[in-house]
Amino acid sequence: MLAPSNQPYRNPRAVFWRAEAIVAGPATMAARLYAPAQIAADAGVVLHLHGGAFTNGSLAQGEAVATMLSEAGAVVISLDYPLAPAHRFPEALEAAYATLHSIGKNRARWAAKQAPLYVAGEEAGGNLAAALALMARDRRGPALAGQILLSPMLDACVGTCSLREADAGPVGCHWADGWAQYLGTPDKAAHPYAAPANASRLAGLPPALLISGEDDPMRDEAAAYAARLQEAGVSVRHHVQTGPTQWPAGYAGTPRNESCLCLSVRHVSEFYALNAPP
Repeated sequence: MLAPSNQPYRNPRAVFWRAEAIVAGPATMAARLYAPAQIAADAGVVLHLHGGAFTNGSLAQGEAVATMLSEAGAVVISLDYPLAPAHRFPEALEAAYATLHSIGKNRARWAAKQAPLYVAGEEAGGNLAAALALMARDRRGPALAGQILLSPMLDACVGTCSLREADAGPVGCHWADGWAQYLGTPDKAAHPYAAPANASRLAGLPPALLISGEDDPMRDEAAAYAARLQEAGVSVRHHVQTGPTQWPAGYAGTPRNESCLCLSVRHVSEFYALNAPP
């Protein structure tokens, strides 16, 4: 049974969720399924990865973003992926890829048989979503209609201007500590699946939607990645919300009416419409 998502400000499209289990290779992954009260015939399926700097976060803390993605017009499966330091790179990513592959094969359980498939995530989840797009290209599937990256953590150097403006940096900050716990050793940062900002080959990736905020510590990483994707011939839409957004920490809270996350519904809905198969 689907329970109402705890997002009372979201109108006119109500979103409901239920617990879901996804068989992904030898493992069964816990997840939440979010769906609009009325699922359109052309609705896509989105694999969503929550934030938490690789070491924290939960399905509950990812509810606001997952609800927004669903309200924009899709069925969303939000994954409870394994966290660092108990599970370092690439464990969470491989678990997410196995889940994505399973969702791609079995999408008719939740939507149309040929429903477009997307990956999405905020903060550390945005890293995983970007890496999944790289993996799906390199491993020849599943085919993705798009990638939705909100304040993505893409650069393990943690040295951008927007991070410095947030009094964060390569030593002693939440995100630097998360990177260290996720990677285990610094050399792992050179792998494009670990830090997609380091990927040398971006051609052939699915269309991308990147959203950040003026006061977002990940603003510069999102902008740099959007520019590089565009240079590689990838279709890109990049939006920077007017501050204050309190992103990425604000993603885990319950958005208020007219909040930046609430306003992002329009950008995501337009992205779905642009990239859905004819």
